Amino acid sequence: MDNIKQYVQQNKERFLNELIELLKIPSVSADSAYTQDVIDTAAAVKASLEKAGCDFVELCETPGYPIVYGEKIIDASLPTVLVYGHYDVQPADPIELWTSPPFEPVIKTTELHPEGAIFARGACDDKGQMYMHVKAFEYMIQNNCLPCNVKFMIEGEEEVGSSSLGWFVERNQEKLKNDVILISDTGMISNQQPSITTGLRGLSYVEVEVTGPNRDLHSGLYGGAVANPINVLTKMIASLHDENNHITIPGFYDNVQELSAEERAEMGKRPFSEEAYKKALDIAEVYGEKGYTTNERNSIRPTLDVNGIWGGYTGEGAKTVIASKAFAKISMRLVPNQDWEEITKLFTKHFESIAPKSVKVVVKPHHGGQGYVTPIDSIGYQAASKAYADTFGVQPIPVRSGGSIPIVALFEKELKSKTIMMGFGLDSDAIHSPNEHFGVFNYLKGIETIPLFYKYFVELSK
Repeated sequence: MDNIKQYVQQNKERFLNELIELLKIPSVSADSAYTQDVIDTAAAVKASLEKAGCDFVELCETPGYPIVYGEKIIDASLPTVLVYGHYDVQPADPIELWTSPPFEPVIKTTELHPEGAIFARGACDDKGQMYMHVKAFEYMIQNNCLPCNVKFMIEGEEEVGSSSLGWFVERNQEKLKNDVILISDTGMISNQQPSITTGLRGLSYVEVEVTGPNRDLHSGLYGGAVANPINVLTKMIASLHDENNHITIPGFYDNVQELSAEERAEMGKRPFSEEAYKKALDIAEVYGEKGYTTNERNSIRPTLDVNGIWGGYTGEGAKTVIASKAFAKISMRLVPNQDWEEITKLFTKHFESIAPKSVKVVVKPHHGGQGYVTPIDSIGYQAASKAYADTFGVQPIPVRSGGSIPIVALFEKELKSKTIMMGFGLDSDAIHSPNEHFGVFNYLKGIETIPLFYKYFVELSK
């Protein structure tokens, strides 16, 4: 693998152009208007795996969108790496906040990305990071240095809860049998200091509906006499946190795993500037649960956030109404040992209990998943650490992420193998937000680093 840097540089423009073509397809799994685009993206991923050198590739039908499965088995006695990624993307809304159209990829230079970054929905999450694995595999095939077996499982429903993936994994355990699972759907500290994600938070996502009168009412004729569902909803939401930003749902913290002072001290060694953090977000002060640092609040502590709230009249000008209904979407990020289904039940019971008799409340669960922590003494972690050290010149730091990849816990339960999360994105890449982007440096560095993981994993497995 001595020539990998040279191979990446020689094929740089092709690698970028291929990713750009993939990013042009608006594979938004949450919106049925894009159904055909999601299916077209699956076909494009299948074609890319075939071209890269897989001996067998298929589109596996599921109750939802198809899963792209590919494999290259060179010797059954060798280890097998299962690569997971997803080809679906988040909705691009609000479109007006994008500086360039979300599905017309462009490369722009930024302060953090002087070599340029690809701006498009899905650039980092997860098409760009998933495609690094396809190109890394291509390199190993072209240079006859693939040291083990490879399987690919690329799904199209990660952004809506991966319900079909669980269905697929349960029915295809022999097909998916592996020695380690490799995922690039996370980030790293900086382009100078790589890191490996060792923990993920779980997730419970719900939608709530508050109904008052049977129709919208004139706010002059009825105001003050009939409960306003929007007012009621905002009060109910406000009551979900106390003055210390502690979540008030009874039983919510019962199974929260408290880290020791020693573990928290180790986490505190991660390079972090609170001033730079505030400046990057244009905020005057950080915010969160009392007694914890910023990096603890967004990784080892559970949260509850309103992701959207609406009701009544929101168009141009004025319309004096008391709305019949009000709605909100609420997500709870959970830590290991918090069961997402149990938390959803606790939320539902509590939210219904705090509603005044003047309104009716419905809680609709959407999806969720369990948290996950992977050990740093495994062969997989050591192989990833050596790979990053080779290409970045410094040892990666283990970190816990605040994000959620619900299927990671499922993989361990069903496939009995550990997952290694080799992310190459940055926190500033605006995933799930307008102007999502992925650095050209990061994309190419991922392609350069991933083959070394294979090399070291096989060597350490002997």
